[in-house]
This record gives sequence, structure tokens and C-alpha cells, in this order.
Amino acid sequence: MRVLLTGHQGYLGTATAPVLAAAGHEVTGLDSGLFADCVLGPPPADPEAYTVDLRDVEPRHLAGFDAVVHLAALSNDPLGSLAPELTYEINHHASVRLARLARDAGVHRFLYASTCSVYGASGGDDLLDEDAPLRPVTPYAESKVRVEDDLVALADGDFSPVFLRNATAFGFSPRPRADIVLNNLVGHAYLSGEVRVLSDGTPWRPLVHALDIAEAFRAALTAPRDAVHTRAFNVGTERNNLTVAEIAAEVVEAVPGAELVITGETGADPRSYRVDFSRVRAALPGYEARRTVKDGAVELIDAYRGFGLTREAFDRRFTRLARLSDRRVAGTVDASLRP
Repeated sequence: MRVLLTGHQGYLGTATAPVLAAAGHEVTGLDSGLFADCVLGPPPADPEAYTVDLRDVEPRHLAGFDAVVHLAALSNDPLGSLAPELTYEINHHASVRLARLARDAGVHRFLYASTCSVYGASGGDDLLDEDAPLRPVTPYAESKVRVEDDLVALADGDFSPVFLRNATAFGFSPRPRADIVLNNLVGHAYLSGEVRVLSDGTPWRPLVHALDIAEAFRAALTAPRDAVHTRAFNVGTERNNLTVAEIAAEVVEAVPGAELVITGETGADPRSYRVDFSRVRAALPGYEARRTVKDGAVELIDAYRGFGLTREAFDRRFTRLARLSDRRVAGTVDASLRP
């Protein structure tokens, strides 16, 4: 298939592009380049690509593609709270516009990267499947809910949107993120010797490795239409439903000498949920998220050590909000976050 991969220079996009290419697909990227230079280790081999902001995509960018894998988004909750209008402009309105252009260009399958954070403040310990009430608590999660609703309205006999609600990602990517829970805890453990948890450690988090997300998109590209058309799929594995304290404990085991400190200074996080992932396994035969949080912690510490992660890079280059703030100060992006 000819696949347009948006956000190919992001954390997940950098991991996904080679997975799709290895499966035999012809991959073209589309990215504004905001994080293109946020690389740790050898530079990745990016596919041929359009350098364009998601809001500025034109019909010509969609011509000739069989499918779109749409990962591009402002993906950090603090950034969404800081600039909610940009989060809705990019994540919601530009995503729906992209889907409409794709449908008009004859694209048949549109795979949308949603999130398990749409379940938000669910409360309780029951496993949530895709039919559970959606209770987003951040502009980022709210934007994802809105896109899912609008894409269902665009679906027809030739255009098939699919929603992959990814659990919180973890693991190494050549363009890493330091502002997601496991990656952050391992980085702090490596740089300071301390695993610091600011909440009380009780909230539940479902986690999934970046490569398991990439493989879910690969499987969904070629799944029978009847199995995936306008359906949502939680992407992850039940064994990675862990409390923040349990995640931190895995980091302590992976980083010798690291000390666990749960301060509780921010209190209980309202975002707490456990997720059921059985639907994605049933719909995509052979697919299973196999990598554990322990696997990810070991992988991350090896990469951070091997590639010489520094405190400045961890705090600024690989933290989305800090990186965009620095670029705005330097004048390399404008107030609308366009390069």
C-alpha cells in the first residue's frame, strides 16, 4: 500500500515508519519538523516526506495514497492546558480537515491515533473496554474524542476510519520523549539516582511500548474492512495496567542504586483507569502487545547510558513543552507554533 504517515518525525512516527516499510508498504512522511532534530543516538533514516504543517495540508499531499496513518498532534497534556486553542486547532480541526481531504482524494483507510486517556477520570478498578463512558479531563484528550466523533460522520462505503486508542507509550525511539511516565522516571533515575513520584502513586496507568503501537497500526492497515470500519480499539496489554507506584518500582529494579521517593505533593491524580485490550486481539489476528514495562525500563536505561543522555537534553530537548518554549524564544517558531 502507499501510506501517508503524518508526524513521521515524532516519537511514535520515528518508530512506526520502519515497521510499515518492513511490512512492504511504500511510506511517505508528512511533518512540520518541529522535533526533527530531537535525536538521541544515530540519526534515523526518515522516509521521503512533505515538510508542511498539518493545518496547511493541501489536496495534492493526499493524491495517490491508499491509506493514511495519522499520528501528528500536539501530544502533551501540559501544553494542551497552556494553549488549549492551539490543541483544538491542530489536534481537532486540522485532523478532521485532513480526513476530509483524504476521503476526497480516494484514500480508503484512515488510521487515527487516539488515546486511552479519553477514559479520563473513570474511577474504580474495573477494566474499561471501548464502550465505556468517555470522560476526558484535558484539552488533549477532549480533542481526541471530538475527532473520533467527526470521523465517524465522514465514513462511507469507500472511506474507512479506524481509531486506535493507544495506552501511554513508553520505550526507546531515536526521537525520544522525556515527558511520558516511564521514560521520565528512568531518565530521572539515570541522571539523579532518584525515582521521584509527585503524586501519591495510586493512580492506574495503562502502558504500551512504542513498537507495539507501531505494530498495531501495521496490522490495522490490512485487516478486513468489516473488522475495523469506524471501530475503536484500545492498544496495549492488561499486564501493563499498573499503578504509578508499581511503574516506579520497575524503574528502581532496572536502574541499580536508584532510590524510590513518593512525595505525594500533588495528591491523587484524577486520571486513573485500567483498560481491557481484548478487542484489538480479536480483530487483528496475530497481534499482541508483547513488551512489558520491565522490558521498557531496561531498554531505556541501556539507551540513555549508551548514547550519553545529558540533563540539558532530558529537560529541554526531549520534553515537548520545554522544546517548543525554547523554539519560541529563539524565534524559530511563531506564536501559532508554525516553523
